[in-house]
Amino acid sequence: MKNDTIETLASSSPQDDKINSLYRDLLKAWNRQSAQDFAKLFLEKGYIIGFDGSHVVTSTAIGSHLTGIFGQHPTAFFVGKVRSLQFLTPDTALLCAIAGMVPRGQNDINPAVNAIQNLVAVQSQGQWKIASFQNTPAALHGRPEVVAQMSEELRTTLRSTSLN
Repeated sequence: MKNDTIETLASSSPQDDKINSLYRDLLKAWNRQSAQDFAKLFLEKGYIIGFDGSHVVTSTAIGSHLTGIFGQHPTAFFVGKVRSLQFLTPDTALLCAIAGMVPRGQNDINPAVNAIQNLVAVQSQGQWKIASFQNTPAALHGRPEVVAQMSEELRTTLRSTSLN
């Protein structure tokens, strides 16, 4: 599976491109199981909230946390689709995406682990870094049709970006 399993919104500015690229680089680092590449995308005091509720603060701690995860087992590949991107200030952006995971050795997402992802990016000294990344399960209790729709969107992204 290729590392570019993300569909972004049509860009309306160079800044949009930078934020979309930051998110793409995040998923690529995860898909390569590169804890250090993932961590270096964050501000020094950046943090993540993981799928299981783990809360990890500082880029160094994020790298250590992911080294442990990647060392324990081969994680599934992320497939992402950006749903919205807005600038809260000229130097702060909020990207919202849906994400699915394709278990290694398989070629379809597992709808049971679909997620909503939020990324807050901050421009500091001319460079965009992640201040916060949250990966929340998209269980959508009592709404199986919404899970099915999300899964189909992610399958379309997967087919158009990455298999083979």
